[in-house]
Amino acid sequence: MNVRDPRTGKVRLLVLVGPTAVGKTRYSIEIARRWNAEIISGDSMQVYCGMDIGTAKIRPEETSGIPHHLIDIRDPEEPFAAGEFQQLARGLIGEIAARGRLPFIVGGTGLYIESLLYGFDFPEAPADNRIRAELQRFAEQHGAEALHERLREVDPASAARLHPNDVKRVVRALEIAIGTGEAMSAKISGFREPRESPYDFCLIGLTMDRNILYDRIDRRVDAMIEAGLVDEVRRLLARGVPPEATAMQAIGYKEIVPHLTEGLPLVECIERLKRNTRRYAKRQLSWFRRMNGIKWVDVTDEGNFIAHLEAIHAIIAGKFKDEAE
Repeated sequence: MNVRDPRTGKVRLLVLVGPTAVGKTRYSIEIARRWNAEIISGDSMQVYCGMDIGTAKIRPEETSGIPHHLIDIRDPEEPFAAGEFQQLARGLIGEIAARGRLPFIVGGTGLYIESLLYGFDFPEAPADNRIRAELQRFAEQHGAEALHERLREVDPASAARLHPNDVKRVVRALEIAIGTGEAMSAKISGFREPRESPYDFCLIGLTMDRNILYDRIDRRVDAMIEAGLVDEVRRLLARGVPPEATAMQAIGYKEIVPHLTEGLPLVECIERLKRNTRRYAKRQLSWFRRMNGIKWVDVTDEGNFIAHLEAIHAIIAGKFKDEAE
């Protein structure tokens, strides 16, 4: 397989994105098998060890022997951000291509994936857990809108880019502004500005009817609870992972913490988790729809898996023409 574009010499990169619960994992295995690919996770939370159920992390027996990278590489106490993902993924892409295999990014964290495709430059601002905890308490006491208004006062550009409900990233932008005295938008060079990608990439997005997706999300949450999500969060807290840590702010974890630390009824936490996951899926789709060159495949009809897969293969073959059989 030619893993470089014969005209430009750029490494070819396959990318599969989509909202949570749309079925990326199932499709990715078959795609990787067909195109001799190795998978690099593009999920911001699957990097953490011990966070398996809440992140819907692929199990070893489900990989079908396909190599997976950037999974279980950090302890939950450690911060991990887009800039670090970008650096690690770049290295892996080169290594995979050197083996004669196709690098394949699969995930739902839009910022991570777009930063890799276009080489965004990120501000060097270490995490400040004290400031972050204060901002999170402010959001809990006064609401997401009030937090977003604080960001608007110090960093209007970031506030315009971030939705008020995206509390995690609003907190991070405020954390940078407070901790460094400079707006995050001012520290990011060329963020989301058009630039040439260092890769010859094929970007495919999975989508489906919203009502069906939301039903899948609800059923997935129920399955996570049945599989032991509460015990997983309990173990993380017991080992000393603070609730304000980046990992514990992930959807699936932050909703369960109040049940264990404050006695909030589990049924209320579950409903909150379902609601937050649906909102997250909506934000994911909004992000991906803004990305240039994305080719969408509607996978609403689960009974047509093979047909959907063939449509994906056709897109890849059309992009990497010399690889078509």
